[in-house]
Amino acid sequence: MEPITIRKAGLEELATVQQIGRETFSETFAEANTEANLHKYLKENFSDVKISAELANPKSLFFVAWEGQKPIGYLKVNMEQAQTEAQGETGLEIERIYVKNAYHGKKVGQLLYEQAITIARQESKTHVWLGVWEENHKAIRFYEKNGFVAFDKHIFKFGDDEQTDVMMKKTLA
Repeated sequence: MEPITIRKAGLEELATVQQIGRETFSETFAEANTEANLHKYLKENFSDVKISAELANPKSLFFVAWEGQKPIGYLKVNMEQAQTEAQGETGLEIERIYVKNAYHGKKVGQLLYEQAITIARQESKTHVWLGVWEENHKAIRFYEKNGFVAFDKHIFKFGDDEQTDVMMKKTLA
């Protein structure tokens, strides 16, 4: 395995972000959801228009994990008004840490998580927060291991299905 590198992504990585997003979202959630809901979500949330707008937003940052020339995951963080829910000016949201299944257990998610913490500290944020599907036990354990605690829940609309996300927060020292 070649060394993993993390690089900030811009509009030129549109296709890369879309490909990783679609692939990893499908790998993670296809089995537990209907094909129609999955198709609708992928079409709406990884469209050229939506991902281009996210990549162009100065308050949202993307970082792609690479093994050599192969993209294997990405991170998306949001600050201030780009956060998906109002959590204050001093919060940084981890909206996505997506890693291809073949790279689970190889510390790629940890590297992306550490990049998020680095950004939070650089931006003088007091806490990092996120929402994770209550049925994604592997992700919940990952965040708990990294010092996150649950503080609330919210509904995530997935096609015609309403799912519950656990909202988790980590206070930075």
